Amino acid sequence: MTDDRSMTNSGPMSGGGLLVVGDVVTDVVARHATALIHGTDTSARIRTLPGGAGANVACWAARSGCRDVRLLARVGADRAAWHRDALQRAGVRCLLAVDDDVPTATVVALVDSAAERTFLTDSGAVLRLSPDDWSPSMLDGIAHLHLSGYLLFAATSRATALLALREARRRRVTVSVDPASAGFLTELGVDRFLTVVEGTDLLLPNADEARLLTGLPEPADAAAKLSLQVPRVVVTLGKSGALLAVAGTVTRRIPAVQVRGAVDSTGAGDAFTGGFLAAHLAGADDASAAAAGCRSGAEAVTTVGGRPGP
Repeated sequence: MTDDRSMTNSGPMSGGGLLVVGDVVTDVVARHATALIHGTDTSARIRTLPGGAGANVACWAARSGCRDVRLLARVGADRAAWHRDALQRAGVRCLLAVDDDVPTATVVALVDSAAERTFLTDSGAVLRLSPDDWSPSMLDGIAHLHLSGYLLFAATSRATALLALREARRRRVTVSVDPASAGFLTELGVDRFLTVVEGTDLLLPNADEARLLTGLPEPADAAAKLSLQVPRVVVTLGKSGALLAVAGTVTRRIPAVQVRGAVDSTGAGDAFTGGFLAAHLAGADDASAAAAGCRSGAEAVTTVGGRPGP
C-alpha cells in the first residue's frame, strides 16, 4: 500500500472546514431509454465518471462555497491518479490511501428514462479503509465530520469510521452520517446501524432508509422517531423536498426545486448533503441549509453522474 496523505499535518486552516471520511468510486453510468431486454442488447449511452457517495458530497460542498473540504478514502492504484486529479480540480483536498492489491470500487448505474437509477456495486478498495489510514491530525481546523454510511458495512472500514467519530466527539466537532443504502442496511441490520451511529449529531437518510430504520411507512413519522435517537434528522424526499425533525417532532418541510429535463438522479442525495453541510458551516440554520441542499440536488439531476458539472 502506498500513501497520498502528505497534507494531513498542515495544521489548522482559518475558519472551520469539512472532513468527509468515505468512498471514492469509478461510476459506469448507462442511460437506457427503453426497458432492459433480458438475454439480448439494449441500446444505452454509457459514460465512465468519478463518483462515490463521500467523494460526491465533498465535491458538492466545495462547489457550494466551503473553502476547506478534505476527503479521506481508499482507492486502488489502478485509478488513483485519475481520481486524485478530479477531486483536486473540484477543490477537494485529497487524503487518499492507495491500495496496491485491490482495485478502486466500481459502480454500474443503470439509469432509466425517468432518470431513476439502479446500482450494481463492487466495493473494491472502499471497505479496506483501515485504522492505519486514519490520523487525528486530519481533524485539525475541521468544524464538521461527515461519515459515508458505506464504511459501516464492513468491519475494517467501520472501525476506521468509529475512530474518526470518537476523535471528533473528543474535540467537540459535530458529526453527520448518511446511511447510504437501504439494501446494505438490511444486510448490516437496523439495530446494529443505530448502535454504531450513537453520538452523532445529524442523520441524513432518504425516505426508503428512514422507513427501514424505523419500520414506519410515512417519512414524517420515521423522521420524528429517528430524531429521538439522533438529535437532528433530515430526510430527503427527492421531488418532494426534505423533512427536518428534532426531538421527536417534524419542525419543517422544505419544498424541492422544480426541475425540467432531469437526466440522471445518481448522486442527487450526495449533492443535497454537500449543499446542506456547506450552508451549515457558513452559519445557516437547518431550514436554510436544507433549502440550499435542495438547490444542489436539483442541479445534480440535470447532469450525468454524481458530481457537479463544469
